[in-house]
Amino acid sequence: MMKQILFSGVIGLFLTLVGTPLLIKLLARKGYGQYIRDDGPREHASKRGTPTMGGIAFILATIAAYFLSKLITGYPPTYSGLLVLGLMFGMGLVGFLDDYIKIVKRRSLGLRAKAKMAGQLIVGIAFAVLSLQFSDARGNTPASTKLSFITDFGWSIGPVLFVVWALFMILAMSNGVNLTDGLDGLATGASVLVFGAYTFIGVWQFQESCANAGTLTNPGACYEVRDPLDLAVVASALMGACLGFLWWNTSPAKIFMGDTGSLALGGVLTGLAILSRTELLVAIMGGLFVLITMSVVIQVGSFRLTGKRVFRMAPLQHHFELKGWSEVLVVVRFWIIQGICVIVGLGLFYAGWAADK
Repeated sequence: MMKQILFSGVIGLFLTLVGTPLLIKLLARKGYGQYIRDDGPREHASKRGTPTMGGIAFILATIAAYFLSKLITGYPPTYSGLLVLGLMFGMGLVGFLDDYIKIVKRRSLGLRAKAKMAGQLIVGIAFAVLSLQFSDARGNTPASTKLSFITDFGWSIGPVLFVVWALFMILAMSNGVNLTDGLDGLATGASVLVFGAYTFIGVWQFQESCANAGTLTNPGACYEVRDPLDLAVVASALMGACLGFLWWNTSPAKIFMGDTGSLALGGVLTGLAILSRTELLVAIMGGLFVLITMSVVIQVGSFRLTGKRVFRMAPLQHHFELKGWSEVLVVVRFWIIQGICVIVGLGLFYAGWAADK
């Protein structure tokens, strides 16, 4: 069963390594280049016209890697895997429409704010509602109406509040990844680290699943997750696909992921967190995305309240660029921060399991 994880990761990596340059040529031929803000760091002006909508590459590669790994190993897809992939594709489609209107229709703001929000709400609500269906033999649905950190805790918040909570998480994380995607390879590399962590979490939850309580040395520390191994398969496919894309997206980037990629990554990361019962832990695991989002909130809040800016420019990565750091230096140091967040998150995950032993 574990072979699925290896196959999905390797296939995802191969498809983006080979497929991304083909997409670059296609987008360049059609003139689908990136719009660059005039008020940003001057060094970014040279990036104007770089092909964007690169998220298409790793979205399609991830989906293909998942189904090919199933075909090779003979194991059927699960509802959890399909729901997470559906959320990624749906959010990516909203981002694609936004990118398409910006670049092809030459409307700099892309989708109207209400239309973009409506698209995200439709996709998010569909995911949240469907994730409370499809119970297995143990009565577990892909998602739970309880809040979770390492596992579910507290009381049920009910299906309506769960949908609201899921929408908040999806919109917040998608926005966080979108804001992080401002430097070559920054969001892609950070995502590789988080998806690697969720591959580990899925495998661990599968090995310590309550469905195997009869064979566990400590049944009290088991996990009630519907399809943990399949979530690991999806996370592995994502890690491989993003790693292959990073080869072309790192400085100097030959292609950008665009809103197509950033909304898809934020959505699928939230989906993995909700279905693996690690909803609050993802705020630590994806700490870089949270940090960069908070920098924008602080900047806007400070300017509106006092008329003064806390940072030279928000999001945070541009503040350090304007302080004189090179783009590569900012990216590598932010990757280190993200790596620390992942290590802390995994440490808390393991500590939660060990504490119940």
